[in-house]
Amino acid sequence: MTLPLAAVEYGAGPPLAILHGLFGSGRNWASIAQRLAANHRVIAFDLRNHGASPWAETMDYGEMAEDLRASLHAHGYERVALLGHSMGGKVAMIAALEHGAAVERLIVADIAPVAYPAHHLWHVQAMRRLDLAAIKRRSEADARLAGAIPDPGERGFLLQNLIFDNGGVRWRTNLAAIEREMPRLVGFPAVAEGRSYEGPVLFIAGGRSDYLQPAHEPAIRHLFPKAEIARIENAGHWLHAEQPDAFLAIVESFLNR
Repeated sequence: MTLPLAAVEYGAGPPLAILHGLFGSGRNWASIAQRLAANHRVIAFDLRNHGASPWAETMDYGEMAEDLRASLHAHGYERVALLGHSMGGKVAMIAALEHGAAVERLIVADIAPVAYPAHHLWHVQAMRRLDLAAIKRRSEADARLAGAIPDPGERGFLLQNLIFDNGGVRWRTNLAAIEREMPRLVGFPAVAEGRSYEGPVLFIAGGRSDYLQPAHEPAIRHLFPKAEIARIENAGHWLHAEQPDAFLAIVESFLNR
């Protein structure tokens, strides 16, 4: 069953859909979207179980690609460029492979069409262990997570999902579903033999990230024969947030060809 995805739209011009990564939301991309909106109609989606979009028990990449296809159609878009980061990059890749005629071009930020170790499982488990009934301020949640998640930047990113409303505290991400579906999320679905996406594709790697490595290039070119690979040397996995000017320069050059 497809789900209607929440989205925020910016600007005018050729449509460009943005898909965030795990634990993210469209609003994480607001500053990038606003700058791209100078030349494009940008649609920043919340994927299922994230942000303001509906929750579901399952979230494999085929389902998320269908959510995207149906939501784009509901918004009146038949053919778009796609930009996806991390988990959103995998959704974008599957959408291009399954519905290539609807994808004008594809940008994949710091992820490859391969399986990864479940590094984020302990993040989910730490978040689920947090006693929300005892939390009154975000700083308290930050302190309680520090033992399990020592990096303050990672904690700050995850705690964007902590919502204070109606006198209570809740997570806006479906942590139970994410934990259950983690084996699928870190994997990549089998693709039918001979299937590929023949449109223009740009992969962007963070130079300090190990998510997109030279060893992944054969898998990339098998499915995306026209792929180009760029690298931002002074960026990690969240390359768009760490080096926004360099990221935008690469993306805009590719989009404006």
